[in-house]
Amino acid sequence: MTKSEKVQFVINTLEDLYPETPVPLDHSDPYTLLVAVALSAQTTDKKVNEVTPELFAKAPTPIEMAKLEESDIKYLIREIGLSTTKAKNLRAAARLLVENHQGVVPRTFEELEALPGVGHKTASVVMSQAFNIPTFPIDTHIHRLMWRWGLTNGKNVEQTEKDAKRLFAKKYWNKLHLQIIFYGREYSPARGLDINKDIITKTIGRKSFLKAVL
Repeated sequence: MTKSEKVQFVINTLEDLYPETPVPLDHSDPYTLLVAVALSAQTTDKKVNEVTPELFAKAPTPIEMAKLEESDIKYLIREIGLSTTKAKNLRAAARLLVENHQGVVPRTFEELEALPGVGHKTASVVMSQAFNIPTFPIDTHIHRLMWRWGLTNGKNVEQTEKDAKRLFAKKYWNKLHLQIIFYGREYSPARGLDINKDIITKTIGRKSFLKAVL
């Protein structure tokens, strides 16, 4: 297959498997999505969804979050890894949103990434899923699969993002990044891979990887 044929195969296969792409993190608006994504670093979406109902009951907006003590936030998210750092960042970010943005989540990378605890990936997810602005957030699943499929050299997530945006048309970005995440979790995990179920990797995967697993 040519690279363009591989790209089209990925698009077609993922569209067949995942025609609908619900956001895996429970939220009700851009702010609760921002919080949920920030909390998801180095933990699972499932765990985030278990703790955010109580957190959002107490602080569903930046105004309410900024009023909470850092220790209160930490208690509410205590089951999540890095809870101390995340609690500090949530409170600081809420204060900045209130002071600089009238409590409204901004729609630019520059403004989002200026918030404590908000990196490029978190900002990308918010831009994509909250505001439907074309971005291509790269998480560990996408980084791993883009390398397995021979669509990036896999040196770092920054390069993987550039390669993904170059290979896939912008109209696919927002949906495709979720489809790849779903596919990675279901068919192409980091460990315990069954290559016969992983049809995309088996069909277009890089030779060095296939040689190691077949």
